[in-house]
Order: sequence, then structure tokens, then C-alpha cells
Amino acid sequence: MKREGVTESPPGKWTRAEDYVEALARRRTFRRGRESQRRSQPETPALLLSTLPYVALLVLLAVLAFGIMIAAYPGAQPQVKPAPAPSKEQGVAQKGWFQEAQREFHH
Repeated sequence: MKREGVTESPPGKWTRAEDYVEALARRRTFRRGRESQRRSQPETPALLLSTLPYVALLVLLAVLAFGIMIAAYPGAQPQVKPAPAPSKEQGVAQKGWFQEAQREFHH
């Protein structure tokens, strides 16, 4: 049963996995042959681009760490004064405080 508008491809063309692999391999070798061989890294590394930023970062972190150590030294901190003792004994209430609180609550 043939349908109109549908074309038939030659049998075996692009139906096997080997056909895809062969085509990809041909493309890859074609690309490799066309492009010029460039080096991905220079012969000698540039000091300003490779080492200097890391050295600057290490120096900055060392200065920051030294500043934190100086600021955190306990001799520079003021002495904490003890809190004054409370004048009333804790846990003891005056007589009649509960009745007084009830009267205030009901008013």
C-alpha cells in the first residue's frame, strides 16, 4: 500500500549504526585536517597573568588575618565589670501580694 507524497529511501542507507559512526569519523578527520595547529598554552607563562594575582591574594589574606589577630587580642578589650547584687532576695514575695494582684486585675 503506497501513500502519495512519501518518498522511499534506498534500502540500507542510514539504517545501521555503522553508517552513522563512519559519517561522524569522516567529518572529524576532515575538520582536523582543515584547522591549523595552534598551541593552547604559551611557551613561557606570563607572570602578571598567572602568578601575580595569587600572590596578591595571599598577601591580602595575610594582612587581614594579622589585623583580626591584633583586634582579638584580649589585652585591648575593656574589663567586664560584675553586675551589682540584687537588693531583694530572689524567690521571696511580700505577704499579701497575690490578693493585691487579684484586686488590680478585677478593677
